[in-house]
Amino acid sequence: MKEIDQLNDFCANSMIGVLGIVFTNFKINSIHATMPVNNKTCQPNGWLHGGASLAFAESLAGAGSSLLIDREKYNVFGMQVSGNHISSVDHGAINGEAQIIHKGKTTHVWEVKITGENDKLISVVRVTNIITDKKKV
Repeated sequence: MKEIDQLNDFCANSMIGVLGIVFTNFKINSIHATMPVNNKTCQPNGWLHGGASLAFAESLAGAGSSLLIDREKYNVFGMQVSGNHISSVDHGAINGEAQIIHKGKTTHVWEVKITGENDKLISVVRVTNIITDKKKV
């Protein structure tokens, strides 16, 4: 089973699965995913919810960081998320591409571009993840 398939299986029973996020491709410095625009991701008025876009971006960056670390020794947590919503969408799906712009020992910084149909820019999001030691119980 490919690493991206394992990631999708691992995330299926979490908020990532509830939102319908599917990771589609991973390279050493980037990760891609899609998310449907539907009743679970939209505002009551039918437009994509900005919070769903931020959750999508944080999920992409978190998954990207988790694929870059030793998951037996470390955890990844979102530490800061900041986004600019450029436009919106009311149907179909959105695509996300996260590029790592800083890979330190304890922090990773990602830039996430979210697009709709015809590569229309929806949001640009910066996500900072903290990498922590797993505590033994």
